[in-house]
Formats: sequence, C-alpha cells, structure tokens
Amino acid sequence: MPTIEPHQFRQVAESFGVDAERYDRTRPSYPAATVERIVAASPGRDVLDVGAGTGIAARQFVAAGCTVLGVEPDARMAGFARRGGLEVEVSTFEDWDPGDRRFDTVVAGQAWHWVDPDAGAAAAARVLRPGGRLAVFWNAFQPQPEAAEAFAAVYRRVLPESLAAAGFTAAAPAGGPYSVLCDKAADGIRASAAFDEPERWRFEWDVTYTRDAWLDQVPTFGGHTQLPPPALAEVLDGIGAAIDDLGGGFAAHYTTVVVTAARPAAAGRELESSMS
Repeated sequence: MPTIEPHQFRQVAESFGVDAERYDRTRPSYPAATVERIVAASPGRDVLDVGAGTGIAARQFVAAGCTVLGVEPDARMAGFARRGGLEVEVSTFEDWDPGDRRFDTVVAGQAWHWVDPDAGAAAAARVLRPGGRLAVFWNAFQPQPEAAEAFAAVYRRVLPESLAAAGFTAAAPAGGPYSVLCDKAADGIRASAAFDEPERWRFEWDVTYTRDAWLDQVPTFGGHTQLPPPALAEVLDGIGAAIDDLGGGFAAHYTTVVVTAARPAAAGRELESSMS
C-alpha cells in the first residue's frame, strides 16, 4: 500500500484557519538566532514566506529588516496575517504564479511538510535570485519525560490511531518526527539539482508551560483541528488532568531544526538568461 505523504493531506493542511486567532496567539515563534543566521547567509532582504499562516515567522523577518511576501493556501490564515500588516497571496506554493518577481530568500516555518518536497524545491529555485537561499524550519517539541508519558497515555486511550499516540515518548531523539521531514526536504533539494548541498542547523531552547497555556495551544495541532468536539474535549480533559498531576505545569525543550541550501550564483544567472 503506497505511503501517503503529509502534503497530500490537503484537508489537514488547509484546516488551521478554523481558529486563526488562537493559532497566532499560542503557537511559538522561532529563536531570534535562527532568523538572524538565515538573513546573514542570504544575499539580500527580499523574503518569500511559504505557508505563511498568520505571519508568525514573517513578522520576525520584518523585524529583522526584511521585506516579506507570504504565500498561504488558507484564506482565513492569510486574512489574519493581512490584518497585521503583512502582504499575503492565497495559493498553494506548487500552484502559485510569481510572475517576474524574484527573492533573495525563500523560507517556510512549520509548513514545508505541507508542500511537495520535490516540486517545492524546484519552485523555490525558480523564484530565487542568483546566490539566493532556501531555508525551511520546524520547532520540534519534547516535553519533560513525565509529561511525555502522561500525554502519550491520554492519546493512546482517546485517539489510539493518532500520530500523537506514538509521538510523545521520553526517549524520542531531539528533532523527533521532524528528523524525517528534514530528510525529505534535503532529498527534494538534491533532486532539484538547483542548489548546493543542503546544510542542517539546530537551535536549542527551553520553555515552561502552564496548564492553561498548553491547553490553549493543543486545538491548533494538525489533526486536532478536525476532531469532533467531544473527542477534542476528552483529549483536553485528559491532558489537563495530567498537567494537574505534574503540579500545574511542565518543562519542554525545543529544537528548531533548519534545512537550508544556496542557489549557486552562476546557475541563477543562467536560469534568468533562459527566461528573458
């Protein structure tokens, strides 16, 4: 039976706008060092943000002095970002028409797994200026062991077939399931034959969640956005009780994982010449 890749789950990929305000309020941003390193490694400050969502990453690049255009398939998420002052066009990246626009950097925060990795890398190469950079990144979450075990038990009981039922493990390696997504992103970049060899960067950081803060974020997770209300309520009740047993909060470690590659300057000039 063929494997269904994340980008083929369009109903999930385009479901996050069901509560865009909650998504924007609760989802974590990215370490400043991540944004700074991407900007420093790029030839300029014109940024295309793929899967821009509500603009969490885009706002960070704007704050770093960049001009940002977002591409986002969910009109509700795009609308939220626009209300915050960002320029966003509604489309999947694979189907988006850039016209003659070119960028110094193409980024995707917590979104590249919703893009076909081969088609996405090829599309990024077409819109990058000579020497431009593609940088895709995710926040990989790992709660303290006691919380990981308690959350996994809730999902095994309520949603035994879900990814979360297996995903919360105290022994999970740093990066967890995102390691697989990084591999797929790197393979897509190589398959395009349009970039230098991809690099991987890592940024480590920690946070402590209160019960209310975590329960506010849970409904925004992939798959949770489409749960029937009774099932979501049961998940939230179980996780809330688990956090109460932990004293009302828990510590979590994040690894921001980045896959990035530069477009060779000579190849970029050849591409632009062929299109003129």
